[in-house]
Amino acid sequence: MEICPKLRHLPLYTLLLCLLLPLLAAAQQDSAAPQRKPKVLLMEVKSEIDPRTNRYVELALQEATAREVDHVLLELDTFGGALNDADEIRTRILEYPKPVYVFINKDAASAGALISLACDSIYMAPGANIGAATVVGADGQSAPGKYQSYMRSIMRSTAEANGRDPHLAEAMVEASVDSTLSAGQVLSLTTSEAIKYGFCDGTATSIDGVLEQLNLQDAEVIRYELSTTDRIISFFLNPFISGILLLIIVGGLYFELQTPGVGFPLIAAVAAGILYLVPYYLNGLAANWEILMFVAGIILILLEVLVIPGFGIAGISGISLTVVSLVLMMVNNHMFDFTFVPSENLMKSIMAVVVGMVGAAVVIGLTWNHLLNSRSMQHVVLQSTFHSKEGYRSANTAEHLIGKTGIAHTRMTPSGRVMIDDTLYDAQARDGFIEKGDMVQVIDHSTFALRVKKIEPQV
Repeated sequence: MEICPKLRHLPLYTLLLCLLLPLLAAAQQDSAAPQRKPKVLLMEVKSEIDPRTNRYVELALQEATAREVDHVLLELDTFGGALNDADEIRTRILEYPKPVYVFINKDAASAGALISLACDSIYMAPGANIGAATVVGADGQSAPGKYQSYMRSIMRSTAEANGRDPHLAEAMVEASVDSTLSAGQVLSLTTSEAIKYGFCDGTATSIDGVLEQLNLQDAEVIRYELSTTDRIISFFLNPFISGILLLIIVGGLYFELQTPGVGFPLIAAVAAGILYLVPYYLNGLAANWEILMFVAGIILILLEVLVIPGFGIAGISGISLTVVSLVLMMVNNHMFDFTFVPSENLMKSIMAVVVGMVGAAVVIGLTWNHLLNSRSMQHVVLQSTFHSKEGYRSANTAEHLIGKTGIAHTRMTPSGRVMIDDTLYDAQARDGFIEKGDMVQVIDHSTFALRVKKIEPQV
């Protein structure tokens, strides 16, 4: 390559300096550009681990991904909760691509210990505890061995995933795996003990202290809070509110069946049904099979009311399916397994359903007469009364009329009325049409009308 003649006589160091100047300027420009602060999403779990907590963590991690945060910090204070929900939270944390830290602000027992072990780093407040992860049933007693075995395995695998002692993690579930523990005792670690055994990375008195130890004191902290929609959903999970919604569902369906067309009672019942089912479904309480059970119950009730005469198996089955499904939706059971459902929660659910049903019955009883006399019902309910003194008779007891003759009181096409012995009866023409004034003879009768035929007058 030919060098420019003007540059041929320049010293070598001057030539190199000319070539490096643009690179130095670019580097200086890059260093002068403002550096983006790291983002930390902060979420809090300070209650029982249940489907609502599970959904809260899921939404928080989705928010962290959407906001492109660099770190997630969980402030935890819980005595435990449902094993299946804790396991789902554990899995989400382990699979999350960014670092997740936990600050145990006093307690991380049972399910809380499992969630803590899933985090990349654990920080504890002075006087905090972690452990005691034995699985217990609704009565507070140890659950059957299969549950303990499963809990031991996931505690062990979770500890291994983050480089913690799996043996000690397993001892938090069952004492027999550690010879230093006495019978019936499971492992719980204080803050200093957790640091000693490598379960805790440091102690802090606040979130700011944790961030400082992580060198994130200058980070942008985003505190996750439930949206207005999610707070409304949580509001409708209250058993008292559920009882009111049930009252509206039952009362709305009943009043709608008393009037033709689609009106306000049906709209109110459908809206209350949506407000009842959706919150429980979104929070993982209402399973698909429970919703199908509810729908099947409603269909059976409608068939009993609208199609099948009387009240029998379909109606009883429909009511039973509806009541049972509504109760099951409110408790965290697994295919009728109530091992981990506290008895008080089950009683609250049953009471909410019973109160809702009884309340609907009371409202119907108190308002039915007023509803019948209301102006709007005058247009849809038959108000006329047919009295025997006016010549009307029911065809129910018309056996004695078979063979008798009379006159067609109206044109029969084929239904109409006939006059027999100065008494009016509903009737149907057996063949064709019968004109008003024609002579007829009764040949049969049904529950609601006589069956007649036209005869010629006798001379």
